[in-house]
Amino acid sequence: MTQPRRFVVEADGGSRGNPGPAGYGAVVIDPATGETLAEAAEYIGVATNNVAEYKGLIAGLRAAKALVPDAPADGGPRVHVRMDSKLVVEQMSGRWKIKHPDMKPLAAEAARILPASAVTYEWIPREKNKHADRLANEAMDAGKRGRQWEPSSSTADLDSPRSSVAAALPPVSGPPGDAAAGAARARAALNRPAASGELNRPAPSATATPQVGWGAAPDLGAPATFVLLRHGETALTPEKRFSGSGGTDPELSAVGRGQAEHAAEAFAARGTVQEIVSSPLRRCRETAGAVAARLGLEVRIEDGLRETDFGVWEGLTFGEVRERYGADLDAWLASAKAAPTGGGESFAEVARRVAATRDRLVSRYAGRTVLLVTHVTPIKTLVRLALGAPPESLFRMELSAASVSAVAYYADGNASVRLLNDTSHLR
Repeated sequence: MTQPRRFVVEADGGSRGNPGPAGYGAVVIDPATGETLAEAAEYIGVATNNVAEYKGLIAGLRAAKALVPDAPADGGPRVHVRMDSKLVVEQMSGRWKIKHPDMKPLAAEAARILPASAVTYEWIPREKNKHADRLANEAMDAGKRGRQWEPSSSTADLDSPRSSVAAALPPVSGPPGDAAAGAARARAALNRPAASGELNRPAPSATATPQVGWGAAPDLGAPATFVLLRHGETALTPEKRFSGSGGTDPELSAVGRGQAEHAAEAFAARGTVQEIVSSPLRRCRETAGAVAARLGLEVRIEDGLRETDFGVWEGLTFGEVRERYGADLDAWLASAKAAPTGGGESFAEVARRVAATRDRLVSRYAGRTVLLVTHVTPIKTLVRLALGAPPESLFRMELSAASVSAVAYYADGNASVRLLNDTSHLR
């Protein structure tokens, strides 16, 4: 019996504005040789990143199916899809629900192209998806000129190192046509330096000690970038009252809702946010919801991003706490291990919680740009830990309502603070 043909499909989509001028790219690869078998790209007009990514998936699956047009229903191609869109990969794998009305028909269309048993999905970092990314950008560039992408003008395949290392692929283990072995060879090709000397240093040993600081290797890959958005104002914010996770869980005020909309508009214009994660508290969920609605993304809730529990200080001003609980306040200001009166959280406890959350999210979103909608203490803590600053630095940072900060986390464990307390989008 003839073994089904096996392909790797890499797909991507992008939008310059999200929503904005958008395009997709897809490439079909022979997993046994690493050779490009088919390319597809198209400018699709104004759309969101996610719509473009789904369009890229659909084009890639159709291109793979077209390579074996006469195959019987039970002998069609087997396709391993690789994308840097966590949303598309998780939704098409059945692990995430599809809630957005624009995504449901696209996901259904993709699912009809080949039997579900014939398609597997894998998330990859953006730097491993350069070929499809280049095709998507070529399509958007063509659209900007009022034209459509043409294969004859594409240089995406020439810029891909895959063909230059195909001859050096490791031998396949397992029987002919084994999908896992073939995909492993394709992944090995993507991870190996090009034969032409594209990378001028040997690949690091699996047991090598990672370099840090200024001595770090230059090809650490794209960092996990956390864009840190403090929620908009509530009724308690302008009165500077303690408002943590142990109080009334207030909603956004009219001013706060306006701030959330301004933030959403700014992120849509930048078009860089790929995922949204929010504290479970209402003011953050409302702020995140405003951004998500504009970007066409889903919001994932992360309990570790909640604000400090300020105990019985919740709802009080600093002066009221000084008057009623002066000794406890002095201790709290003097030591990160001291907790607010009535069983609240110390800053040391919050730091452990936030650090554990950071580590999970960095691992989950390697190479991605993620919007974290959270509170004053978690944001200041992430910045403090990135800088290696002492706990007392928490009292020396200003974070306005709906302000934006950013920290990038690299593969060697280093972090870089990119931005702090930006409120330019509110002016």
